[in-house]
Amino acid sequence: MVQKAKILLVDDRPENLLALEAILSALDQTLVRASSGEEALKALLTDDFAVILLDVQMPGMDGFETAAHIKRRERTRDIPIIFLTAINHGPHHTFRGYAAGAVDYISKPFDPWVLRAKVSVFVELYMKNCQLREQAALLRLQLDGGDKADAGGKESAGLLAELSARLAAVEEQAEALSKQLDDEAADAAAVATAAHLERKLTGLRRALDALEPGSGGGGASVTAQS
Repeated sequence: MVQKAKILLVDDRPENLLALEAILSALDQTLVRASSGEEALKALLTDDFAVILLDVQMPGMDGFETAAHIKRRERTRDIPIIFLTAINHGPHHTFRGYAAGAVDYISKPFDPWVLRAKVSVFVELYMKNCQLREQAALLRLQLDGGDKADAGGKESAGLLAELSARLAAVEEQAEALSKQLDDEAADAAAVATAAHLERKLTGLRRALDALEPGSGGGGASVTAQS
C-alpha cells in the first residue's frame, strides 16, 4: 500500500507554520516543518515530498534562492513548489516566482479552502505516480522472470490477472482526477502532470496486454517507464 504523502512547509515564522498545519491537517498526510531554506534543503536530501509550500520572504536564503537549489537537484527538480508571500510587488515579483520554478504563487492572507484544494491536487497526483511505479516494478518482475513463470503456467496467469486488476484501479482513479481538474479549471501545471500520468498508464496497459496469452507478445521485451 502507498504510504501517506509528505508535504514540506517552509517558513521562518513558527506561527505561520502552525497555521499551515491547521489548514492542511484535514488532508491526513505527513506534514514536515522547515524554518529556513537551508533546513528545507536538508530535509529534501533524504525524504520524498508530494509538494512544497515555500515562503518567499525569509532571512538568509530566501524562497527564490531555495527554489533555485531545489530545481538544480535531479532528485528534487520535479517536486511542485507553491510560493507563499505576504507582499505583492507586482507582475515582476510574481514572474520571478514562476521563473524560479513555482507552479503557483499565493499572496497572504490566503483562503484556507483554496490552499487546501491546490495542495490536495498535487498530493493525489503524487499518490497516483507512486501506484504507477509499483505497477511498473511488478511488471518488470514478471518480465525478468518470464522463463520461470512459463514453467508454472498458473503462477504467470495469476500474476498477470493481479497486475491487470491493480492497473485498472489506478486507471479509474486517474480518469476521475483528470475529470475533476477539467471541471475545476485547475492550474495548467496540474493538468499537464495529470496528462503525463495518463500517457504513462496507457503505455503500461499496452505492455501488460502484450503479455496476455494469445497476444503474440509474450516473448517481447517491454520496458515500462516509471
